[in-house]
Amino acid sequence: MNLKYARNDLRGNWGASLALLIVLALSALLMSTGAMVMERMSGAVNQLFEEAKPPHFLQMHKGDYDQAELDAFAAAHPEITSWLIEEMIGFDSAFLSWERSSSGESGDLSESLIDNLFVVQNEGFDFLLDEHGDIAHPGAGEIYVPVAYQQSFGLLESDTFRVRTDSGVQEFQIAGFVRDAQMASSLSSATRFLVSDADFQALTTAGGGTPEIIVEYRLGDPALGGALQTAYEANDRLPMNGQSVTFDIIRLVNIFSEGLVAIALMFMSALLIAIALLNVRFVIRGTLQDEVREIGALKAIGIPNRSIAGLYLSKYTLMTLLACAVGGVLATFASRALTAGVQANYAEAPVTAMTVIAPLLALLAVFALVIGIAWGVLRAVNRIEVVNALVHGSTLTEKQAARRARRGGRGVERSAFRRFRGGSVNLALARTDLRRGFGDWALIPVVFALAAVLVALPMSLLGTFQSPQFVSYLGAPTSDFRLDLQYSENVGKTYEEVTAAMAADGRFESVTGYANAVYEIEGESGWEVFRTEVGDYSGNTVSFSSGEAPGAGQIALSVLNAENLGVAVGDVITLRDGDDLVDVEVSGLYQDATAGGLTAKLAGDLPEDATGYVVYAQTGSGVDADALVDEYAAAYPDAKVYPMARYAEQTLAYVVDAFSAAAWISLALTLGVVALITYLYLSLRLARERGRNGVLSALGFSGDELAAGLQVKAISMIVLGVFVGLVATAIWGESLVSAALSATGFGITKLSFFPKHLLVHVLFPVLLTAAGAVAALIVSMRLRSNDTSAWLKG
Repeated sequence: MNLKYARNDLRGNWGASLALLIVLALSALLMSTGAMVMERMSGAVNQLFEEAKPPHFLQMHKGDYDQAELDAFAAAHPEITSWLIEEMIGFDSAFLSWERSSSGESGDLSESLIDNLFVVQNEGFDFLLDEHGDIAHPGAGEIYVPVAYQQSFGLLESDTFRVRTDSGVQEFQIAGFVRDAQMASSLSSATRFLVSDADFQALTTAGGGTPEIIVEYRLGDPALGGALQTAYEANDRLPMNGQSVTFDIIRLVNIFSEGLVAIALMFMSALLIAIALLNVRFVIRGTLQDEVREIGALKAIGIPNRSIAGLYLSKYTLMTLLACAVGGVLATFASRALTAGVQANYAEAPVTAMTVIAPLLALLAVFALVIGIAWGVLRAVNRIEVVNALVHGSTLTEKQAARRARRGGRGVERSAFRRFRGGSVNLALARTDLRRGFGDWALIPVVFALAAVLVALPMSLLGTFQSPQFVSYLGAPTSDFRLDLQYSENVGKTYEEVTAAMAADGRFESVTGYANAVYEIEGESGWEVFRTEVGDYSGNTVSFSSGEAPGAGQIALSVLNAENLGVAVGDVITLRDGDDLVDVEVSGLYQDATAGGLTAKLAGDLPEDATGYVVYAQTGSGVDADALVDEYAAAYPDAKVYPMARYAEQTLAYVVDAFSAAAWISLALTLGVVALITYLYLSLRLARERGRNGVLSALGFSGDELAAGLQVKAISMIVLGVFVGLVATAIWGESLVSAALSATGFGITKLSFFPKHLLVHVLFPVLLTAAGAVAALIVSMRLRSNDTSAWLKG
C-alpha cells in the first residue's frame, strides 16, 4: 500500500516532486563524486608509488662529494634497504625547444620556470614510468618528456626535441612521456627528462648544463624517513647543498591539488544537502497541512500514527532512493572527467573494494540524512488532533490555535494599513505579508544565503590562488622580480656582480638580497641541520601571522617549523655555527607552503659561506618586468630569473586548474538549484493561496498586480538571503578555509582571501538573484489568468 501511495502521489504532484528529486540527485551527485575523486586520487598516487618506488628520503646536492662517506653512512644504518646516487644535468628552459615536422609547428619551453633535469633510468627504485605504467627505456637519440610539459606545450610523440649546449644543439625524438612520482606536482621546483646513457654522457660533456645529484634512500619502514634525515644532516661530511625531502612530503605535494578538489566537492555537497533538507521539511509540512483532513480521518478509524507517518515516508524514501541512484550513476562520469588529469599525471588507479564502498558510503550518508529529517518532521502526525483536523482542517492543537489567533489579532491591530496614506496598495500588501508571515517565507532567504556561500567561498579561494599576492604564502615578499643563485664555486662573486648591476639599474626601485645559510640546532637526537635565509627584513618582507619581522638577534620561523621545534614568539633558540653558539629570539611566525613548510628567516649580515642567494626587486612604473627577466637571464646564465607573478602562477598551476573546475561546477549547479527551489516553493505557496488570491481578485486586484506582488516578495527575500550569505562568507569564510588548509599540514594555517571583487561581490550575486527572479516570474505568470471563480474555490 505504501509503495502504491508513493507512486500515485509522485504522479499527482510531478512538478514539485521532480524539482525536489533534482535537488536531492545533485546532492547525491556531489557527495559521491567527492568520495570517488578522493578514492581515485589516492588510488592513482598509491599505484604510482607502488610502480615507481620513490625514495623514502632524498637529499639534493650541487658540487663535489665524497663517495666513501656515503658508503659508510649507508653501512651504518641497517634500516636502509637500498640506496643510489642519481646524476643529473640541468638546462635552463630557454635552451629547450621542439619542432613538429609534419605540420611545421615549433616552440620552446622558455615559459617554464622550473629546473629541467636530464637523467638516465634508475636501477632498483625511483623509476620514471611511461603512459602504460612500464619502466621507460629510451634508445639512442630518444627522449621521454614529463607529462606536465606534454599538457602545457601540446607535445606529441615523434616531435623533435632540441637542447642547446655550449658545443651546439643536440636533437632527440620524443619517444613518450613519463610519470614521475617524485616530481609530478607543479609544487615541485624541478622536473626530469629521461635519456639514454650515451646521450646523457654527451649532454654532460657538451657543456652548458649544471651537474647535480640526488642521494636517495629506501627504508624497510618508511616512517623512519624523518629519523634518517636527522642522522644524515648531523653528518657534515655528507653532501647537502640542496633541499632534503621525506616520503611524507612527496606524498603531500602529490595529493594536495586533487585532494583540495575532493574536499571542495564534499563541502558543496554538504551545503546542497542542507538546502535539500530544508525543502524536504517545507514540502512535508505543507503536505500535512494540505491533507490534514485525510490524516484526521485515518486516525479516526484507528490507523496508528506510525502507519500514517510511514505512508508519507514511503514517498520520500522512494524519491531519495531514486535520487541516490541517479546521482551515483552520474558521479561515475563526473569523477572520470575530474580525475582525467590525475590519471595522466600519476597512474591508472586500480579498481578495489573501496572504489565501490567509498561512493556507496557517501550515498548512504545522503539517504540517512534525508530520511532522518523526513521522519523527524512526520512526527508532527502524533500531535494532530482528530477533531481539529476534521472540523477546522488544522494541524494545530487547541492551545496552539488559540495562541496563533491571539497573535493574529494583535497583528491586525498593528496593521500598516491603519497608517496607509497612498501609494501602491499592492506593494503595501506585499510588505505586510512579509512582515507578518516572515516565518512562512524564511525558506527562500535561508536557501539563497547558503547558495551565496556555496558560490562565494570557492570563488574567493580560487581568486586567492590566482592572485599575485598569494606569493606571500610561498615564503616570499610581494615583488616584481626574483633572481635565484644556487650553489656553485663562485656563487658569492656572482651575487655581488648581480646586486651591483641591479643597484645601478634605474629601472629597479628597490633591490633586496638574502643568503641561504646552514646552521645547526639541537634536536632530540643531537645537533641537526637547520637551514635559514639570512638578511635585512626591515623593509618589504613576508606577512606575519603573529609577531613581527626579525631585527638584530632575532629570527622568524614558518608556522610548521615553529610547531616542529616546539617554540612560540618570544622564545629563544640556540643555533650553532661551527664552534660558535648563537642565541636568537623568535620574533614572529609566517606561513610558507614551500620546502615542506620548514623555513626560517634570520636577521643579520650575509655570511661568506652561503649556499645560495635570492634577490627580490620592485620595478619602476611602466617598466616591463618580463623584458628585465630576459635581459638578466641572458647576462647571468648561472642565475634563475623570473617575474614573481609568473612564479606564483606556475607553482600553483595544478592547484588552480583542479580547483577552477570545482568552483565553476559549484556556480553552475547552484544557479540551477536556486532556480528549482524558488520554482518549487512558489508553486506550492501559490497552490495554497488560491482562495486568498481569488478574494483579492474579486476585490479588484488585477492578475498583473497579483503577479507583481508575488515577485516583489520573492525578490525581496532572495536579495536578503544573498546579502546574508555574502556577509557570512566575509566573516567566517577565511576561518573555515584556514582550518581546512591547516589540517592538511601544508604550511598555511591562516589564509586571507584576495577575491576578484567584481565577480564575487557583484556579478555572481546578480546571477543568483536573476536565477531566482526568473523562476519567480515563471510562477507568477499563472496569476495573470482571469478565472477568478476557480481561485475562490481555494
